Amino acid sequence: MTVEIHGIVQGVLLAVAALLPIVNPIGNAPLFLTLTADLTDRERRSLARKVAINGFILLVVAVFIGDYILDFFGVSVPVLQVAGGLVVASLGFGLLRDSGDKPPGRIVEDESQLEAKAFYPLTLPVTVGPGAISVAVTIGANFPSTPQPFFDDAISAVIGAFIVCLSTYLCFAFAERLQHALGKTGLAVVMRLSAFILLCIGVQILWNGVDALFGISKPHG
Repeated sequence: MTVEIHGIVQGVLLAVAALLPIVNPIGNAPLFLTLTADLTDRERRSLARKVAINGFILLVVAVFIGDYILDFFGVSVPVLQVAGGLVVASLGFGLLRDSGDKPPGRIVEDESQLEAKAFYPLTLPVTVGPGAISVAVTIGANFPSTPQPFFDDAISAVIGAFIVCLSTYLCFAFAERLQHALGKTGLAVVMRLSAFILLCIGVQILWNGVDALFGISKPHG
């Protein structure tokens, strides 16, 4: 039993170590603020909770059946990276071009609009993008076939995904503290920088997919 628990703990740490740097809750908090600038703190916390739940579901689905879904549609991981990179880059480019000027007054969004915003773009591709999905698919594809090791690895992956998404909720739910600390000018600078970084991330994901498809970076012998 002690050996099994030790194996599960080790698996959880590996899953968190693989997913957390890519999901990057702390780095994405300013971007979350950018995309929810017209919302109240209460609505922002509600969205943060929904993003964390959506992200957890996406990661778990990717771990357990992501490989089968890609095979069913004949889509490889590099193609997923190319398509996802284009989406992320276009979102970052759109935010970078946005003047940031808001019309007077606050635009009130109903529950259905907030639900839609919670999934796209806040969950996919901002929080759980093609990079995180690719890693989750890889984790699931490496599960052993024997029942007990499979069960241990599956539990580890689920707990790891939960920890990552809980961290996402905490960083997003209290992102307004960053807003108050930076002030209007400082927040505008951070928003522009976050949009540029998102554009760069999208280009990097796109390049990774292209490189995997065509082997551009491989040394020619």
